[in-house]
Amino acid sequence: METYTFLRAFADSWHLLFMFCFFIGVFVFILRPGSRKVHDESANMIFRNDDKPAGDESAPRTGRHAEPKEAR
Repeated sequence: METYTFLRAFADSWHLLFMFCFFIGVFVFILRPGSRKVHDESANMIFRNDDKPAGDESAPRTGRHAEPKEAR
C-alpha cells in the first residue's frame, strides 16, 4: 500500500472520527456546569478599569517621563 493511499484511508475513517469527538468534547467543555462565571469574567475583563484607570493618579510624576513633551 502506498503512503498516500494509507494516509487517505486513515484520514477518511479514524481521523474523521477523532476530529468529530474532539469537536464534541470542546463543545461540552465550554457548556459544562459552573463555567458561566469564568466566561463572564473573561468577557468583561477589558471593562474592569472603565470607571477609574489603573494606577495612582495622585502620585507625583518623577523620572525621565515627568513632563509630557510637545510633538513637533
